[in-house]
Amino acid sequence: MAMYESGLSIAGERQSGQDIRQSNVTAVAAVANILKTSLGPQGLDKMLVDDIGDITITNDGATIVKMLEVEHPAAKVLVELANLQDTEVGDGTTSVIIIASELIKRANDLVKADIHPTSIISGYRTAMRLSVKYIQEHLAQKVDALPAETLFQVARTSLSSKFIGQDAQTFATMVVDAVKSVKIVGVDGKPKYPIGQINVIKSHGKSSAESKLILNGYAVQLARAAQGMPTKVSPAKIAMIDFDLKKHRMHMGVNIVVDDPAELEKIRQKEMDITKEKIDKIIKAGANVVLTTKGIDDMAMKYLVEAGIIGVRRVNKGDMKRIAKCTGGAMQLTMATLDGEEAFEESYLGHADEFVEERVGDNDFCFVKGSKSSKATTILLRGANEFMLEEMDRSVHDSICAVSRTLESNNVVPGGGAVEAALNIHLEDKARTLGSREQLAVAEFAEALLTIPKTLAINAAKDAIDLTARLRAHHHASQTKAEQKDYKWFGLDLVNGKVRNCLSDGVLEPMVSKLKSLKFATEAAITILRIDDLIKLEEEQQPQR
Repeated sequence: MAMYESGLSIAGERQSGQDIRQSNVTAVAAVANILKTSLGPQGLDKMLVDDIGDITITNDGATIVKMLEVEHPAAKVLVELANLQDTEVGDGTTSVIIIASELIKRANDLVKADIHPTSIISGYRTAMRLSVKYIQEHLAQKVDALPAETLFQVARTSLSSKFIGQDAQTFATMVVDAVKSVKIVGVDGKPKYPIGQINVIKSHGKSSAESKLILNGYAVQLARAAQGMPTKVSPAKIAMIDFDLKKHRMHMGVNIVVDDPAELEKIRQKEMDITKEKIDKIIKAGANVVLTTKGIDDMAMKYLVEAGIIGVRRVNKGDMKRIAKCTGGAMQLTMATLDGEEAFEESYLGHADEFVEERVGDNDFCFVKGSKSSKATTILLRGANEFMLEEMDRSVHDSICAVSRTLESNNVVPGGGAVEAALNIHLEDKARTLGSREQLAVAEFAEALLTIPKTLAINAAKDAIDLTARLRAHHHASQTKAEQKDYKWFGLDLVNGKVRNCLSDGVLEPMVSKLKSLKFATEAAITILRIDDLIKLEEEQQPQR
């Protein structure tokens, strides 16, 4: 309805009350339905084709919603929610959207039944607090108290829903070793695992099982600048520069008027000498590897080859910063000193055991091995084609995040829908003790959590109703009978279509992932639930000239 008809003189449309709520629910459900079938170990992949025809094949929730160019404002909240989960935790992006969408749908049903949104919001908040408290008190397990392979189990659980699930054992070992290798102790004495220091690179050819881990080494997909350079230097002293090694040229707009033709040759010679002096200073500092983010021309290359130095050009700035950090060197933007002279000191050099160029598949890689300052590790992925490699990269990233979060928080929870089923029973009981309208919202929150085990079972082509009922029966027994309290670790076994003890079978997830996804999903649902009016302004018409 145009606004000027409704008494408001604003050029635009207005939707309010139930109309906008229904529109929000439809938009949010549309996004969640796209992701539903990709949840869990038997989840299916999505093929996304963008506007220029590039294809992405993935079942990573964050990647899917990032590539869907969502127009609807409420659905955009879900997209941001998935991105937030991805940056904070790295895993669990699909489930967070499914829970949020279910919460919004159920809240809308309550509003239709004349429950005020404020009561629902307050009920949802109560339910979230109760859930977080219950997970921390009853479902969390300290990693220290569990056997050593717990971390492998966390990595394997994260990878099981991905395309490389069949090689999960190989990749889980790689991921755990990589994360452990970059351990540092923070100022507060707590261990930190900076996953930025794990470099994942991709190379075509061979099968995914041929992927390998290079401990305490950093790799870049670049070759030496000239064939005459050595392929390996040991120990390596690395100069990292952010300027050209080219014949010096005058700046734009600088003119030199030459009267004597003999002087012209001297100017040319001086231009070459300026660069030669720069290279000499780098050589005198003791460098035997020169990395530059810019170019190296033939003349400069000749000097480097003569000195037996490896030169690598067009290094990515991000890679250069990481190499500087792990070798203890410094990236130089210029060689100018405060006195107006040029100098290159030995303290600028990075140190490593060796710098070597190797051919992997069709590509040349330069490896910095045995870095001296901080630790850096590289995972080299192999795969048959680009789509496989991209998806492997995303899967390994999720798994690395899951393992590092587990190590930092030191707590895990059972997977396979166990947490959601336990919370469902717990919140239903708690809802009955509330003497206000909030109890309806808490009960709906409990029901909403059941979509995770239901969706997992449906995606595995199992009987969802039967399996969820069996799972709930186990969790009810664990919460009411003391002798059966071990049933709280039970989750779904989607291969055999039954329930099993997830703790002893090693289906584990970081607790942080579950807590954050519950908090984020609740906040997103509340954000959308608060909206009861949408005013869309029309585009102003430009007067035609």
